[in-house]
Amino acid sequence: MRIYETKEWFFFGMIFSLMVSWVLVLQVFAADLELTERKQLKLDVSPLDTATSADGRWLFILTPGEIIVYSAFEDKISKGIPIDKAFDRLTYSAKTDALILSSRTEKAIKIIQLELINRFDNTGLPFKGPENAPVTIAVFGDYQ
Repeated sequence: MRIYETKEWFFFGMIFSLMVSWVLVLQVFAADLELTERKQLKLDVSPLDTATSADGRWLFILTPGEIIVYSAFEDKISKGIPIDKAFDRLTYSAKTDALILSSRTEKAIKIIQLELINRFDNTGLPFKGPENAPVTIAVFGDYQ
């Protein structure tokens, strides 16, 4: 009889421990989610797909025949990239900094390499060499 009582207490302890752990785990992971709408864009055409750059600076919106580029930094649509209307899916590769388009109907994939170009206004600043030189080297010597 003593062995039977020990087994009963053992199983009771196991079941009780499991019940307590479930209650504690549910309470620890119970969380609330707060939503805030940041922006809503009105487009002239229906979007097919979207992708975001790794840094969140650019939103790429695939529409029939065009990729609309929205700049979150400037809070405006900054560019349109014309593409074939057959493309219906869009992905962004953070590793290669490229847009990948795919078409189910045409059975095709297109990769568009992205490169960020920074433009500096250097009018009125001192320079050496011809004013219309194709390359300008800017030195920020007093930058602290």
